[in-house]
Amino acid sequence: MITLTELTEFLGWVSIINIAYLVLATLIMALAKDAIACVHNKLLKIDSNGLDEKYFDFLSQYKVATMIFSVAPYIALKLMSQ
Repeated sequence: MITLTELTEFLGWVSIINIAYLVLATLIMALAKDAIACVHNKLLKIDSNGLDEKYFDFLSQYKVATMIFSVAPYIALKLMSQ
């Protein structure tokens, strides 16, 4: 059985990993957008304008999912343990 302390620590690490991935993905999409767009355009046959919208949607949905499923429960558990 997992304790609240272990669950809090787990969610803390999950939050850190997800936020790090979000920052990395944002930086890659900001700095290497043309190269990524070229690859995605060849694979998915989507024009550049459509890709910009899809990139933004991906980042925003990932951010919301990270906040709901890892950061918010971590904060709640930290508040409960005080």
